Amino acid sequence: MNFALVLFLLLVVTGVAWVVDKIWLAPARRRAGRGDRQPLWLEYTAGLFPVIAVVFLLRSFLVEPFKIPSGSMIPTLLVGDLILVNKFTYGVRLPVIHTKVLDIGLPERGDVMVFRFPKDTSVDYIKRVVALPGDTVAYEENRLTINGTPVPLVQAGEFYDSERLVYYKQYSEKLGRIDHKLLTELEKPSFITGVDAFPFRDQCTYGRTGLTCKVPAGHYFVMGDNRENSLDSRYWGFVPEQNIVGKAFFIWMNFGDLGRIGRFH
Repeated sequence: MNFALVLFLLLVVTGVAWVVDKIWLAPARRRAGRGDRQPLWLEYTAGLFPVIAVVFLLRSFLVEPFKIPSGSMIPTLLVGDLILVNKFTYGVRLPVIHTKVLDIGLPERGDVMVFRFPKDTSVDYIKRVVALPGDTVAYEENRLTINGTPVPLVQAGEFYDSERLVYYKQYSEKLGRIDHKLLTELEKPSFITGVDAFPFRDQCTYGRTGLTCKVPAGHYFVMGDNRENSLDSRYWGFVPEQNIVGKAFFIWMNFGDLGRIGRFH
């Protein structure tokens, strides 16, 4: 379900009812001596307009809530995390049609970004920005290189998977200004299978040890922090700038672990 469209339609319907009530129906009730009490149908239309308007404005231009559905961003984000996404960090966009009307900033390497999935724009994805427009990014033998410079991996203890009751090796990586944790299996074969025929596929070279891509203008290369368990740009291609939703920045609830509430990067 396209919640943004549903919310917009509710805004229009309740807004029309609110205007009609203010201009015609409320004065008619007062003239008839019935006071300002609205009939039931108006309470559930015009009466809800202020609430729906506030929700619509907050969700469209300030912050939007999301729920993490998969483990592709472990250890940064866990299944069940409820997060907030800043909707204006990368510019102000009109709701529903997603047209940018005001430039404020651009994604940076290391940002955790929510975007509309290029293969199905009705679905929202969340990944980490690894490479920017014009970058040459390589992921070979399960190690990342950007513009010819290897990105160092530093072992950072272990991550405990409470669902599988298993410990995994955890690493620290710095992308741009962001230090973050990730999971990867350095000994695992790095050959990438199941690659889609995505736009600008000719900008990528796939081989036995991984891939190398030149990121096109206006596009971004993204990956999950759970590197060997993430379907990301390695498989379905680049994220167009017009698909960007916003920057994820805060866990506001996890009903299974309240200690996870707070900022992340």
